[in-house]
Amino acid sequence: MIIKDAEKFFSKPYIVCICAIFCCLLWGSAFPCVKIGYSLFEIDRSSVPSLMLFAGARFTLAGIFVIAFGSATKRKFLLPKPKNIWRILLLSLFQTALQYTFFYIGLANTAGVKASVLNGLGVFFTIIAACFIYRTEKFNLVKLCGCILGFGGVILINLGGDFSFDFSLLGEGFVIFSGLSAAMAAGLVKIFSKHEDTTALCGYQFFIGGIFLIIIGASFGGQIPHIDAGAAFMLVYLAFLSACAFTLQGFLLKYNPVSKVAVFKSTNPLFGAVFSAIILGESEQLLSWFTLLAIVLVCAGIFVINKFGEKRKILKPAEGQEQENQENSG
Repeated sequence: MIIKDAEKFFSKPYIVCICAIFCCLLWGSAFPCVKIGYSLFEIDRSSVPSLMLFAGARFTLAGIFVIAFGSATKRKFLLPKPKNIWRILLLSLFQTALQYTFFYIGLANTAGVKASVLNGLGVFFTIIAACFIYRTEKFNLVKLCGCILGFGGVILINLGGDFSFDFSLLGEGFVIFSGLSAAMAAGLVKIFSKHEDTTALCGYQFFIGGIFLIIIGASFGGQIPHIDAGAAFMLVYLAFLSACAFTLQGFLLKYNPVSKVAVFKSTNPLFGAVFSAIILGESEQLLSWFTLLAIVLVCAGIFVINKFGEKRKILKPAEGQEQENQENSG
């Protein structure tokens, strides 16, 4: 009865719209909040180990949140299948360890508005990886047009107001590498979720990846010099937004077509840029014509790919249940 009610609730169009946009709002707020976290914890942005330590604390806590939610939902402690431990370890490498090492270092060395637009590349990298590396779908003209729009936006945001190509490896470069890592992780999630509960897969990869970042950061002298109530609240919020957005998106994807949910991700770069402009005072860069046009191009590219790129087959309930039973028996 509970599952039936959940399906009825999360299938309503206005619920899908509200929940999906809420997820994008959370993800968009991460850009300025991470930068504020640097200040609150008085983290040296030039110290890579300290940045890794900060990221590790966030995602270890996010993993605990997801595992706790999954355990409460299932009314028993959420544990992955022993045979899937290697899958979780591999996913944690790309999804948390590499992606957020690149992201935190890159964000420390570039503007939040610019980073949010560059981060939109992750969607296009995911499409390319799915088509040419994992081969889970076909590349077509619509997807090519979407990628061209997205890459055009990224090129434009790097040209700047005077059309000078402002680019640094540790800034814009690492934000792009973060998107590449996220794309690899997305392909792994699609494959591994056939063998493991999605909540367990995400929760434990967050937790293990976060612990890995903490160990590496602390081993190389990383420090978090200052902790107070405000800093602790920001850490909890950053962990919460990762855990909450993933869990909520999981429910939407479970009861709706993927394209119906994914299309809303076109707002991620926009929310990131707007939050950075408001919270970090980067409104001058946001309101410049080249940044606004770059955001439009990136969002248009993501929209085109998700809306028109491919019609996905949706399993009927009986067929999906039969497949699930076969996997569980194996």
